[in-house]
Amino acid sequence: MADAEHVNIWMLPERPARGPRPAYSRAQITEAAVRIADAEGLDAASMRRIAAEIGAGAMSLYRYVPSRTDLIELMIDHALGELDLPEHPSGDWRGDVTLLAGRQRAMLLRHPWMLGLRRRPGFGPNQLRLIEFGCRALDFGQPIDDILAAYAMLNGYVEQAVAEQLTWIEEQRRTGMSREDVMVRNSAYVRQILASGEYPMFIRIIRDAVQPHMDDDRRFHYGLDRVMTCMAAILPTDNTTRAPADTPGEGNRPPDTGPH
Repeated sequence: MADAEHVNIWMLPERPARGPRPAYSRAQITEAAVRIADAEGLDAASMRRIAAEIGAGAMSLYRYVPSRTDLIELMIDHALGELDLPEHPSGDWRGDVTLLAGRQRAMLLRHPWMLGLRRRPGFGPNQLRLIEFGCRALDFGQPIDDILAAYAMLNGYVEQAVAEQLTWIEEQRRTGMSREDVMVRNSAYVRQILASGEYPMFIRIIRDAVQPHMDDDRRFHYGLDRVMTCMAAILPTDNTTRAPADTPGEGNRPPDTGPH
């Protein structure tokens, strides 16, 4: 016998049509879960812990959020809802991508437990809003798979950059040593490697690279600029700027290029 069709949390009403008024809301439960995860990590945001946070019985929360999977979907969408984005792309895809990347980065730094999770296909309203903005910013009439490839390139870079920054934040918290302190500590060994001449690319990095010495913001935008150069390679040639494709009835029609 076929399994019953999965009921996504977004298909369920916030409250039953009948019965007493609920004592809590999904928003209260989700906000408590996010506070706990921010402070102690995702695993700490258990139903029992959330119930204690809001003063409820643990089992009673399942009336509002049926499962742990549903809770995580709500948490993801709550965090994505913090991204303050225009209703429509501006038509300048590089400007839109820079805005989107910067706001995603800020959100992930506030909520480190979100790393990796935001790619889950939960399709909450805020995730859908983000997909619409990002993909429309990159839509010049090319196949949707090319748009998705460019969008994935952006998201992958943002997550990698944030993961690296968080690693150094955690290292400094754990040892009291900054990235620069670690470089200084290893300087004697690095001089030994340079003298050996055995690793020419590493030697070039040590002697010539500026990126390792940039602050976090400058390093992020340096890398983002290079990622956008790669993204441009899979976009149509005439992709510098265009009017937003948001006029009713226009759909995703490519920009008019004049008489044919």
